[in-house]
Amino acid sequence: MNAPDRAPLDDDAYLGRLLAQQRISIRGARTHNLKNVDLDIPRNELVVITGLSGSGKSSLAFDTLYAEGQRRYVESLSAYARQFLQLMDKPDVDLIEGLSPAISIEQKATSHNPRSTVGTVTEIHDYLRLLFARAGTPYCPDHHLPLQAQTVSQMVDAVLAIPGEPRLMILAPVAREKKGEFLELFAEMQAGGYVRFRVDGQTYEYNDLPKLKKTEKHDIDVVIDRLRARPDMQQRLAESFEAALRLADGRAIALEMDAPETVRAELVEAGASASTGSARTVVREHLFNAKFACPLCHYSLAELEPRLFSFNSPVGACPTCDGLGHREFFDPARVVAFPSLSLASGAIKGWDRRNGYYFSMLESVAKHYRFDIDAPFESLPAEVQQVVLHGSGEEEIKFSYTMESGASAGRKLTKKHPFEGIIPNMERRYRETDSVMVREDLARFRNLQPCPDCGGSRLRREARNVFLVDAQAVGDDGQPARAAIFELSHMTLRDSLAYFQGLHLQGAKAEIADKVVREIGLRLKFLNDVGLNYLSLDRSAETLSGGEAQRIRLASQIGSGLTGVMYVLDEPSIGLHQRDNDRLIGTLKHLRDIGNSVIVVEHDEDMIQAADHVID
Repeated sequence: MNAPDRAPLDDDAYLGRLLAQQRISIRGARTHNLKNVDLDIPRNELVVITGLSGSGKSSLAFDTLYAEGQRRYVESLSAYARQFLQLMDKPDVDLIEGLSPAISIEQKATSHNPRSTVGTVTEIHDYLRLLFARAGTPYCPDHHLPLQAQTVSQMVDAVLAIPGEPRLMILAPVAREKKGEFLELFAEMQAGGYVRFRVDGQTYEYNDLPKLKKTEKHDIDVVIDRLRARPDMQQRLAESFEAALRLADGRAIALEMDAPETVRAELVEAGASASTGSARTVVREHLFNAKFACPLCHYSLAELEPRLFSFNSPVGACPTCDGLGHREFFDPARVVAFPSLSLASGAIKGWDRRNGYYFSMLESVAKHYRFDIDAPFESLPAEVQQVVLHGSGEEEIKFSYTMESGASAGRKLTKKHPFEGIIPNMERRYRETDSVMVREDLARFRNLQPCPDCGGSRLRREARNVFLVDAQAVGDDGQPARAAIFELSHMTLRDSLAYFQGLHLQGAKAEIADKVVREIGLRLKFLNDVGLNYLSLDRSAETLSGGEAQRIRLASQIGSGLTGVMYVLDEPSIGLHQRDNDRLIGTLKHLRDIGNSVIVVEHDEDMIQAADHVID
């Protein structure tokens, strides 16, 4: 079928259409402070809008250009997609032509989520997680040796070292947190002679297997053997471990059947506990891995995966602080608000003479330890301050109480028991109360401190002991230099960029990591180019200023590589040193050069001089 003939355009009509595509035309703009403004703005150029406060700069840039560009884009989507997006109001304007899809980069906080960091907002942390999962080397946290593959004989020796010759179930962990019904897997295993399975912690015969929901995640173990860990079972144990390793890609579990069902060990710590017997009351499962294990203590680690390095995942988050990197505690400096006053006069709010119950307890403590309750708290011996704040331990004190109500009002009662301590008392009340008012009142005495287990890194011990090993750098111990993911996250962005530019991995790891390292380097470079080289990847997004958050979003947009977009920015140069301002201008020009329209509300003289077009 022949295409319909088109009337040829004359030169003037063609030139007019071409010019129309190179500008954004605004007619009759009356949004907020704008008074019937007619304007043509060149496309794919760096345009600066400047002027006095209240002259309509933001009204033109954000409330007219961005609002209409965003509204038209949302309207072009399906009705189903639009229900999830907020449609902006149509600006008061007669005509706008030549608009592109619009992205606004304003000065506002990136996130109020305590789990958001510079690394997560820029997605660099996602690349780091992938890099460590694919090119990281796990080390033993106790002996600082790279983990090595466990042999079958080492596995047998480890279970034979368990005291009491317990009954064991040798398992092959064939699926971990995977969705599906696993019908084919069960049938295949049954055809191979295996008739018992452990599904989500429960053991079933093949004929009694429950129907699994394919939309839910499940843990599937094949029962290889059940036996006692006795020396005469050494050969049978070896054969069972070999079968489990073969089915489960180098992994095997020895489950103590005599241990209490309510106790479950951390799998990654089980190998060390089995050999040392140091945690017999908590170990029930012993994970063995033919790939990663410490040659001295048999500490073993399952296969590295990206979620192990995520503090937003239960798999990788520090169990003590839940991945926040800090924990709340009752701060003695806040509890003792007025150390120059005495306990009787109000050094500690709620425990002075005005509170008869608590003050009578302190009087008994003062009588027992023979100190003056009217002396300034700061002048009391350190041992006395320790008892007042943290309790007397097991030492009993004779307390006298006066009944204040009921039939026994006025009657005195004497009891001997340890003194709880003011801070433990507050902790107990905070933990047990159902009253919002009590909780809010006690919250004034709480403060934040780095997590004692992870040291603020947010990650569990296993993730903190996986390192990138630089083949060409030497550490202080004379060994190849290595760095953990939390150490890289704590560096400034300037130092992080230098590290990745000089990183040399060896062998297959270098080939695997090449593209990931390049992407990390590019994103770090963009962040440095917009003047954020002093930040670190673990910096909380809550603590960023509006200007810092804006430049982070700008760097993320550069990394996305979008073209044909209209970017609208609000004074991105605020707070920048002259050197960093020049780099910011270069970044905006880069956005323009790859095919975008960049519109900036700005007062900075250098930015105005660098613009292709200025609207005043």
